[in-house]
Amino acid sequence: MNGGPQQTASAPLAAAVNAGAQELAQKHCVPCKGGVPPLDAVAVSGYLSQLRGWAVIDGHHLTKVYGFKNFAEALSFADRIGALAEEEQHHPDLCVSWGKLRADVWTHKIDGLTESDFIFAAKIDALLQAAPAQQP
Repeated sequence: MNGGPQQTASAPLAAAVNAGAQELAQKHCVPCKGGVPPLDAVAVSGYLSQLRGWAVIDGHHLTKVYGFKNFAEALSFADRIGALAEEEQHHPDLCVSWGKLRADVWTHKIDGLTESDFIFAAKIDALLQAAPAQQP
């Protein structure tokens, strides 16, 4: 066995997830006017496969917990997400506590998931990657 990096079966999957998340993050959220159904389970699964670390709760919303070194870093990240939410006109529920931030994302107008929720989740992740000093 050589001393170089080992390629595992999951490496191509991780690369595909990163590429999918980057593609989603390049899009913009579209305001929902209501009257459209939430995404079905197949569509949700397809979008979720492009994200890393996000979970779908009861087919209703996305959730992810981010870890930080302290409360101030978690709060600072929440402020950055808030600015992004205003820019995209898509507003998550955020819960900040010592050393962590939980983000819950869904389209309130239809009380379910749309493509915009997955776009916004990818944009949150991109915010964190853009500021490595914020990571634990």
